[in-house]
Amino acid sequence: MAEEVSQPKRHFILSDTATPEPFRRPGAGGGGQAVPHRNRQAHGSALLQQVEGLKSDLEQAKTIQQQNGMEEGFGLQIEFESFPDIELAFESLAAERSGIELLNVRHEENKTLASVFVPDGKLHILENKIKAYLEKDTPKGEPKHQKLIDAIRSIRVASIRSLWTDDPEVFPSEPNEAFWWEVWLPVRGDRLKVVEQFRQMAKGLDFRVAEGWIEFPERTVLLVYGTLDQMQRSVLTLNSIAELRRAKETADFFDSLPPEEQPEWADELLQRMTLPNEGTAVPHVCLLDTGVNIAHPLLAPAIRAKDTHTVDPVWGTNDQEGHGTEMAGLALLGNLTSLLDGSGPVAVGHRLESVKLLHRNHGNTSDPEHHGYLTIQAVSHPEITAPERRRVFSMAITARDARDRGRPSAWSATLDRLAVDYENQGETPRLFVVAAGNVDDPNAWAEYPASNTSDGIHDPGQAWNVLTVGASTELVHITEPDTGDYQPVAPAGGLSPFSTTSQTWQGHWPFKPDVVFEGGNAAKDETGAVWMPSLSLLTTNADITSRLFTTTNATSAASALAARMTAQLMAAYPELRSETIRGLMVHSAEWTPAMKQQFLSNPANPSKSEVACLVRHCGFGQPDLSRALWSVENSLTLICEDSLQPFMREQGKEPKLRDMNLHRLPWPLEELETLGETEVEMRVTLSYFIEPNPSARGVKSRYRYESHGLRFDVKRPHESDEEFRHRVNLAARDAEEGTSAHTGNDPHWVLGTQNRHRGSVHSDIWKGPAADLASRGVLAVYPVSGWWKTRPSLERYKQRAPYSLLVSIRAPQVNIDLYTPIESQIKIAVET
Repeated sequence: MAEEVSQPKRHFILSDTATPEPFRRPGAGGGGQAVPHRNRQAHGSALLQQVEGLKSDLEQAKTIQQQNGMEEGFGLQIEFESFPDIELAFESLAAERSGIELLNVRHEENKTLASVFVPDGKLHILENKIKAYLEKDTPKGEPKHQKLIDAIRSIRVASIRSLWTDDPEVFPSEPNEAFWWEVWLPVRGDRLKVVEQFRQMAKGLDFRVAEGWIEFPERTVLLVYGTLDQMQRSVLTLNSIAELRRAKETADFFDSLPPEEQPEWADELLQRMTLPNEGTAVPHVCLLDTGVNIAHPLLAPAIRAKDTHTVDPVWGTNDQEGHGTEMAGLALLGNLTSLLDGSGPVAVGHRLESVKLLHRNHGNTSDPEHHGYLTIQAVSHPEITAPERRRVFSMAITARDARDRGRPSAWSATLDRLAVDYENQGETPRLFVVAAGNVDDPNAWAEYPASNTSDGIHDPGQAWNVLTVGASTELVHITEPDTGDYQPVAPAGGLSPFSTTSQTWQGHWPFKPDVVFEGGNAAKDETGAVWMPSLSLLTTNADITSRLFTTTNATSAASALAARMTAQLMAAYPELRSETIRGLMVHSAEWTPAMKQQFLSNPANPSKSEVACLVRHCGFGQPDLSRALWSVENSLTLICEDSLQPFMREQGKEPKLRDMNLHRLPWPLEELETLGETEVEMRVTLSYFIEPNPSARGVKSRYRYESHGLRFDVKRPHESDEEFRHRVNLAARDAEEGTSAHTGNDPHWVLGTQNRHRGSVHSDIWKGPAADLASRGVLAVYPVSGWWKTRPSLERYKQRAPYSLLVSIRAPQVNIDLYTPIESQIKIAVET
């Protein structure tokens, strides 16, 4: 068996490998779900009568709105309910040129519910659709608007329940319960006017309105404080509300456990450390946490006072809670246990920044502002101080519950917006590393790993563009006295008992976490499970007057370790984009044998559905720093940073797909053919950022969340270029229309084409004979739909979409030089 013993070499960073090609659309697919026909006259007449009854409701709403000071924007919110097991054609309910706007879509039990705002004087548009259904036929002899009208069971005035798009379990149970409401407002052509009118009306109705709001392309999110009874009485007046949710409880993280360590260890370690000097152009890990105590002797050389910030000047920048200082130690040096046990030099290539985003654990002291709004403020402080600095933002703060279940929230969408640099048209994307959130109930640890499966990732870990970090563990040795009856909960290399997962999410949401890092373990005996210092990570303590070290664990610790590795990659490859660094983290990750044993019934030959389950628990595995940094002769990585224009619009027509890119990579053809039937691996990772457009109006509709999607495919053996193009065009059409063409099956992929395209980072591994891999040096990157295409009024269909494509060839079982042939091809191309 060969070992990867050659000298490490830099990865190949390629340019000009892609040729854009226009889509040549194949024949259209099926026509979607059929809606059963109703008794035309009885059904249409009943709906027409319901609409007639809404006219008096609309007049009443207008009167109330005028009495409360409104001068324009009068209207009524109406709810449509579908028949059971029938998908309502809700997109057809909107008539945006007339001001009729789809507010939200909800699925309850077996029904679809859609809320629509109808302006004063526009109810006749809906009325006319029903009359046309009753009186007119299509050329095929069907009632006009049949698919829409025959799906509608009832039409009524919307209630406060109609606007509630949060988990039904957190809807207020008592009419006098006062809490912070998250209010989602439409834009309606003048965002500031809508916001200001709402704020004035809400204050006039005795709501408390928090300062600040978050802006998305078609929604504005702000917070108001009031009771259920108050909101019910005001909903007609506050007629611009598109959605209501309960604001998230203040962020949560874990307290540390105090170990007994000797301060002299810090002095000895400090003497072995070398760090970049202040002002050096190196990457910085910016911690969005509780602040950092920069007087700690191990942290002081890595962070200066001017690089500590706060979102509230009253708080100061120092860490009174302890959590931020714990994260700083891990982000700078990693788990201190191994360093203190060692004796060799410790070279650090990055520095630290800090923004105090929370004042106290479980609570801020002032009126709450939206987490997303505060995060925007937090990001701005270091960027104003050092605008040219390369940094990774590390955030171990999450909401205290997992009720979003993969659905974008205002907070997670804010992170997506910041990551893609939406404000500046993607000029300077940002890299965020975010904790997945924790299973924090000791009773749940005893049910490991079932408790990991059932406890979903916490907000904002569902964000598409961030690197979401779960926890694994290698810590299984319990060293505390009198603990002979205790056993570690998780096996060495297994998923940590503290890590949350996305297994309970609907399949269309992203795979999360993306990767896992060390997060510690728990111990159990016959009475239950507990935390123990020996199963935790050692890090820096904020209160240096009592001790210099403390222990920490869970996904917050794992995320700090991940931020450290991203900074190391940024230091080694300063020219690479944020999307590429995120891609390298995923690309270098592998599942441990313990993870495969936990979640695969047959680890040697798993089904693709089981692999998808493994990813939803453990991400793509544990990243490997050496593999992420270096290629070797028989295992190498090619990196392509490119872009394409996914959509175009011809005069008078709707936007459509425009380009796909065909990448022709320098490929070790002869060397792979020489290996014949020897099994080798190819790994492909595609990483890109989407622009978010959150609203509860359907995940596959024209109101979808993501601006665009990208996919990759690889040319197959004996497939001509023309056959490959045709297959990619079919795959793009299927993704657009939700159909499935017979494009052949390639069982050699571990995750498979039906599973791998979730979120905005896609990674898969091909395993097979080297001779088959020899002819796979052509890859396609192609677009699928998003709101850039389906919302043409927002005029984003001309936008280009940057992406990073990473391709690795691994032949670890044989001694063969694959690196030099590629290097030679690149040199010849450059000379030419």
